[in-house]
Formats: sequence, C-alpha cells, structure tokens
Amino acid sequence: MNFDQHYSMTIDGKAHDSERKLDVINPATREVIARVPDATSEQLDLAVAAARRAFVTWSSTPLAKRQQALRAIGDAIDAHAEDFMRLLTREQGKPRAGAEWEIRGSAIWCREIANQSLPDEIIEDSSERRVTTQFTPIGVVGAITPWNFPVLLAIWKIAPALVTGNCIVVKPSPFTPLCTLKLGELCRDLLPEGVFSVVSGGDELGKWMTAHPGIDKIAFTGHTDTGKSVMRSAAGTLKRITLELGGNDPAIVLPDVDPKAVAPQLFWAAFQNNAQFCNSTKRLYVHEAVYDDVLRELVAYTKTVKVGDGSQPETQLGPIQNEPQYRKVLEYFDDCVSNGYRFAVGGVVDRSARGWFIPVTLVDNPPESSRIVAEEPFGPILPVLKWRDEDDVVRRANDTRYGLGASVWGKDLEAVQRIGSKLQAGTVWLNEIHQYSPHQAFGGHKESGIGCENSLHGLAEYTNWRTVTLNKVAFAKQAGAADRAA
Repeated sequence: MNFDQHYSMTIDGKAHDSERKLDVINPATREVIARVPDATSEQLDLAVAAARRAFVTWSSTPLAKRQQALRAIGDAIDAHAEDFMRLLTREQGKPRAGAEWEIRGSAIWCREIANQSLPDEIIEDSSERRVTTQFTPIGVVGAITPWNFPVLLAIWKIAPALVTGNCIVVKPSPFTPLCTLKLGELCRDLLPEGVFSVVSGGDELGKWMTAHPGIDKIAFTGHTDTGKSVMRSAAGTLKRITLELGGNDPAIVLPDVDPKAVAPQLFWAAFQNNAQFCNSTKRLYVHEAVYDDVLRELVAYTKTVKVGDGSQPETQLGPIQNEPQYRKVLEYFDDCVSNGYRFAVGGVVDRSARGWFIPVTLVDNPPESSRIVAEEPFGPILPVLKWRDEDDVVRRANDTRYGLGASVWGKDLEAVQRIGSKLQAGTVWLNEIHQYSPHQAFGGHKESGIGCENSLHGLAEYTNWRTVTLNKVAFAKQAGAADRAA
C-alpha cells in the first residue's frame, strides 16, 4: 500500500473519490501536501446504507471472529507503523516520539479491546424464573474524530464499535484526514464490505452525520461548543451519543515538592503534543512557598526544549496544527499583552514564520478571572498561579465549566490523596499524569462530556441493554392441568 499518493474514501469496502476536494496542509511548512475527497451527502447515504446491510451479518458474527478481525487491524497498523508515523507527522505536525506513541498505541488498543467482552448478566435463576440482561449492538455508529490525535482517538471508537457487533462510518477532521483514509484502505481486506467506512469532508459532512436517520449513535471528540451542537442535532432521532469534549485541567503543586525534579513532569503535563491535548494541564497552581523556585526551574527546562518541524529528529514540540487554531491561540497572547500580564518565558510570536509555530510561554500569576485562566487556549501558553490555602485552591480548581482531568503533586501522600478526592474531574492523577489504558474508563464531568471511552464501561456505550425474563412454571402448570383433565 502506497502512503504517499492517491487518497480515497472507503465505502462498502471499495475506493470512492469525489469531484469536490479538500486541501491538506503540513502545519510546519503551510504547504499543501495532499488533496482528498470532500464527500457528498449521497456518498454518506451510500456508506450508511452499506453499514445497515452489513450490520445484519456482522452483528450475528461470533464474538471470537469479531475479536480476531480487530486483532488483525492492530497487526496491520503495526506492520505499516513507519508509514503511518511519517504521514502523521506530515499532516498533524507532531514529532517522531509523539507519532510513535500514537501509532503503536493504536495497535495496542486494538489488541486489548479485542480481549474485552460483555457477557450476559444473570439477574435471577430460580426454579420459577430466569432473568438475563444482554448487551446488544446498537446498529450503525457515526464517529467524528479530532485533529490532535487523529488515529488513536479514531481507534478508541472503531475498536469498541466493531467488537460489540456494530458497523461504523468514520469522519476524520478535515485538517488531518490522511492517516484515517489509509486506515480505511488497509481494512478493505480485513473486514466484510460495509462494516467499516471512512468518509472525508468538512463541517457540513459532520452535520449530515449527526442528523442522519440511518445512524444510530454518534461518538464525537472535539470542542465543547461543537459537542453541544452534535447533541442538539442527534436529538432529532434520539441517537445514542458519546461526547469527549474540552477541558481546563488544573494541576496543584504542594509545598513539599523538589522544584528541580518536578519541573520536567509539570512541563510535559502542560505541553505534550504542543498543548493540543484535551487533558493537558491548563492551569498550574503552585504553593506560594515553592512558587518562585518551581517557576524558575520550569523556565530553565523550557529553554532546553526544541520547537520545530516534527520531521527533524531533534524536534520535541511541533507547530500548531491548523491556521484557525493558530489564530485562536494568538488571541490569548494579545489578551495577556493588552492586560499587562508578565511572561516568565516566551510571549513573543514570530508571526512571519513559515509554519504555525508558537513559543512555549508561561504567564506569571495572572488574575483568576483572566481569559488565560478561565478558558481553554489549546496551545502552548500556560498560566502559573500561586496558592496558600488548601480549601481555596480546591475551590479555584473546581471553579470551571469543565471537568475532564486534574492532577496533584507532592510528597505528602495523605495530602495528595485528600486534595485529589475533592477535585471534580473524570480522571485525577496523583504524582503522575497522562497515564491511560484500554481497561480504565475515560470521560468528563460537567461540560467535558457525556459517557466514557475505554474499559468495559466504554464498551457498554456501544450497546443497548436488553433484559429477558423467562417464566419457567407458567406453561408447565397449564400443561399439567391439561394432562389431568385428559
């Protein structure tokens, strides 16, 4: 399979093109690297119709065979890992280490989710009655995936959908469609026709999917405001939904930390994937007793990190992925400047640079009401804030419409756990961050989402619950009475 030439959609197991095209841009160079199909509504209809046909057979395929097919997808990703990594860096911008983490992780997720299942639950099994709860596939899933982790977050939807017996139509972000289109091409020989389709397009295609009467569930990762639009559109047909949305994750640093030792961990907590990460630390609360020392060490470490084109081996952080996001992040820089906030490091953007590059920036103790604290920039600019009182910092950490993740850092494990237990977030990391697993639930509180991904809880999101009751004695009594009458 050639990863550098023509890109086609996969519909009903076959290649499909479109007269309409979308340009795909390398964010490190702003150069067009590919043109991909921009699907029509008729092509979406074809994909959904094929999925509905395939569902009849796929949903009744033995679980072991569905699991085997998912493992084969993982093996195929691994077999083409180098090609996927190079392509991912070109379209998304992330350096080699980040691309490897995502691609290898996608293969691991396929294999691990393939080991999961939801056996029937026996609620009652007495001499009179047997009551069973079954987990049945929903039907056709529409997956709408983001540009920050385009392969892994697609697999987070594809894997549980397929193993539970659903068929799926995937729409990648128009900014990063290439790897997903190649994944669809790879799966043409691994899955029955119609089980897995990939259609590329912009916002219009997403709206068609969320309202489509032939799609039974939408799994979406993206911005909170877009998630609300998805929810409104899906309500027309009462689709099942899983929404993994934005975050404004706090990190709380206790006064007993070693500033030099913790600084690299705090840096990557905030800036992994160039802070284009729903779960990145976006507010860093440091106890006033160690604030100056931690900030100094963070500044020193920041100056050692290489920002540049992800294709270069020395690069550790790449560019902002797309121009709209680049311009959004610049708004936060402009707001900080106009309000006179102090930059501990960074703060000056070369707006004439070839790519969409922004320097890693730390904002020194801005007001709690500032935009950089209250909102989610989704870029490499981080407010560092002082705290003194534990109850106050917990209140400040929770004072947000978001509730995706949070972290606490310190040597006093009792204090770390006490503070962590008070944080309103779907995932709370204690003395670590960004530890994920196919076997642990991931989702958000408040406006950070609905439902969850991963674990058996995430698997159940792709099923309907069906309770079956069997009365063992009713007809037996009637039969006995009939026999006596005879």
